[in-house]
Amino acid sequence: MGSNSFQLIFFLLLSQLLYFSCIEYRFVSSAGTCIETEKKALLKLKENLTDPSGRLASWTDQENCCQWLGVSCDNKTGNVVKLDLRNQFSRDHELGGAINPSLLELQQLRYLDLSMNNFGGIEVPEFIGALEELRYLNLSGASFSGSVSQFLGNLSNLQVLDLSMYSEKPPENDLEWLRGLSFLEHLNLGGSDLSKVADSWLQSINNHLPSLLELHLPQCQLLNLPYSFPSLNITSLLVLDLSNNAFNSSIFPQWLFSLSNLMHLDLNSNNIFSELPDEFAKLTSLEYLDVSSNYGINGTLKKSLGKLCNLKTLILSYNSISGDITDFIDALSECQSNHLEIFDLSFNELSGNLPDTLGHLRKLKILQLRFNSLTGTIPDSIGDLSSLEALYLTSNKMSGNLTVNIGQLTSLVSLDISDNMWEGIITESHLLNLSNLQEFSVGMTLGKNITLTINISSNWTPPFKLTLLTIQSCQLGPKFPHWLKDQNELTSIIFNTAGISDAVPDWFVELDLKLDNLDMAYNNLTGKVPNKFQYNFLANVELSTNSFEGPLPLWSSNVTTLSLRDNLFSGPIPVNICEALLNLTDLDISKNNLNGTIPSCMGDMNQLTTLALDNNQLIGQFPDFWGKLPYLYWIDMSENHLSGQIPGSLGSLSYLRFLRLSGNNLSGELPPSLRNCTRMISIDLSNNQLSGLIPAWLGETMRSLLILSVRNNRFSGPIPLKICSLSGLHILDLSENNLSGSIPSCFGNLEAFKVELTDAEAGQYQGQLKLEMKGRILYYDTILYLESFDRKYTIGYWKIGMD
Repeated sequence: MGSNSFQLIFFLLLSQLLYFSCIEYRFVSSAGTCIETEKKALLKLKENLTDPSGRLASWTDQENCCQWLGVSCDNKTGNVVKLDLRNQFSRDHELGGAINPSLLELQQLRYLDLSMNNFGGIEVPEFIGALEELRYLNLSGASFSGSVSQFLGNLSNLQVLDLSMYSEKPPENDLEWLRGLSFLEHLNLGGSDLSKVADSWLQSINNHLPSLLELHLPQCQLLNLPYSFPSLNITSLLVLDLSNNAFNSSIFPQWLFSLSNLMHLDLNSNNIFSELPDEFAKLTSLEYLDVSSNYGINGTLKKSLGKLCNLKTLILSYNSISGDITDFIDALSECQSNHLEIFDLSFNELSGNLPDTLGHLRKLKILQLRFNSLTGTIPDSIGDLSSLEALYLTSNKMSGNLTVNIGQLTSLVSLDISDNMWEGIITESHLLNLSNLQEFSVGMTLGKNITLTINISSNWTPPFKLTLLTIQSCQLGPKFPHWLKDQNELTSIIFNTAGISDAVPDWFVELDLKLDNLDMAYNNLTGKVPNKFQYNFLANVELSTNSFEGPLPLWSSNVTTLSLRDNLFSGPIPVNICEALLNLTDLDISKNNLNGTIPSCMGDMNQLTTLALDNNQLIGQFPDFWGKLPYLYWIDMSENHLSGQIPGSLGSLSYLRFLRLSGNNLSGELPPSLRNCTRMISIDLSNNQLSGLIPAWLGETMRSLLILSVRNNRFSGPIPLKICSLSGLHILDLSENNLSGSIPSCFGNLEAFKVELTDAEAGQYQGQLKLEMKGRILYYDTILYLESFDRKYTIGYWKIGMD
């Protein structure tokens, strides 16, 4: 970039800084006395405002108004020149009410900020347009209403105007009112409805605002991004934000690359389908570039982009950029002084290895390359990034041994290298100097073969205090990791499939952690769950598939997800379980050796959404507490010894989508109230003693049903024709009952049996389903894809009679 351009930018920024500094110098006055008429005007303004937190308590008749909170006066004349009532706190501190016209008494007012308050949808007062001396006006986020175009155009001295999100339901606006604001340097209309000028917005801005330095038009319902524009006047523009609009462009506009002074460009969350053109290299002043979440930015990351040596932030995530990043990083590393601090290419299609030149980006603070297809290992040069605070390589195809040079990243706070195919051993050398580390994640979430071992000496004391630790599908055990003995700031621990065969040590319990998340599933943890251990968790507890024994433990009322399946818990479910789990939202105590009935007080858990008690030894009457669980959408009590009838209160669950009660001793008819569960997707009542007719309302009200199995019961009578109304049905099993009559011919019209599940449908088959076909018992677990069925039988599945 030439010296003239640098001088121009410097002059613009310096002049703006000096201007506002000058104003601020005159504003701040404690020695002068405010003018009495202006003091009375401010008191009238206060009378019409609501002030729940007392922010305006200093506004009293006994005090000098120049010393009131938010009020500043001219040091010489005593006139109020600044009124800053911006809410910088919480909603409890919002001003509201009405704006009194007494504000017009402040004829020398140059700065007015009412932002982030709540004026309850009243219209923006028109008299604001008469405050002719205003240089700064901010009404953003203040919950006004109405159009501003009729009167704000009179503020001819205005330099800064921020109307972003000023109204919850902004009216359609044109931009002709900008005609009178020729001195405007900063304009923010974020959230305004500019659909009326979707094709002419650029022309209006260009013709009316020749002094503009910053333009913010995010979420303005703009549709057209002009490709070319003759006689561009806004060439002094430093900041351009057009994010979150509805541009549908197959190419970046050419006029954009004429803005040679541009330092900040934000085009994220639009519909731009294009490669990143070489012309970006013309924007040599650019420090911030965000074109993320367009989903259509494609091609490779070109070397020309690496010539932007002033770039500090580059965000290209959620696009379709492919190839490797070697050329770009090589080019950037050749800058005499590169400034890149934030580099985000997450959720793209990158491949290839990380180059050794990565270590030349010495100012890099955040490196985000999650969810790509990068291969190879982390280069040794990573250790040269002494400023790096966050390294995210999650969900790539990287492999090999981890370089010990990671341990040199003394500024690192977050390290997530999970969901890759690392091999070898992680020792304390990899973590040696990470004194600022707070979050560490490694391993595979999908439970693939363990190829990575974490071998850390039991007497090693880490230099860091972690808040989040995730180790999945790694060999961490067999002993419980003793190096955690001083980690008393943890809020989330995941040791899933970590090869631990040990009891939970007392010292870990005594850490008295307040956890949001505890996941130690798929290990071989033994012994009893300590009492104190049970009351330190705030949200998710996952201890399934271990060897815990003893009575079913109680948990804090703050627990929201509880999974204790596949353990050795015994005895009855405690009668007072509801006292400990009143706020539970997800319960899974499946596959245990529990004896006793389900206490009816579980019905007090009125936030419950998922109830899975399958594969236990539960006995007694099927519970009747469903009327108190309004948000429940998942019930799985299969493979127990529950008896009695299905209660009618089950029909009160309007959100219910999954019902699995198979493998019990349930009897009686299906309650008619179940017809109210119109969102049902899967019903499995097989292997019980249910009787009566198969009700026709199954086909009348449950039109979203994909799975219906009542196999091996005592149902009798004909198959109702209404079953043929279930057009999306993929699995139907009515076999081993006492049905009579003929198979309805309309079954041949159930087209869903003839096609494979879509990805969206397949994602709804969560949980386990048991099917019997040709003498074989097939289990489908977690997510069921019907295309995995034996094709010689069927793509879908329906069965009526015996094998």
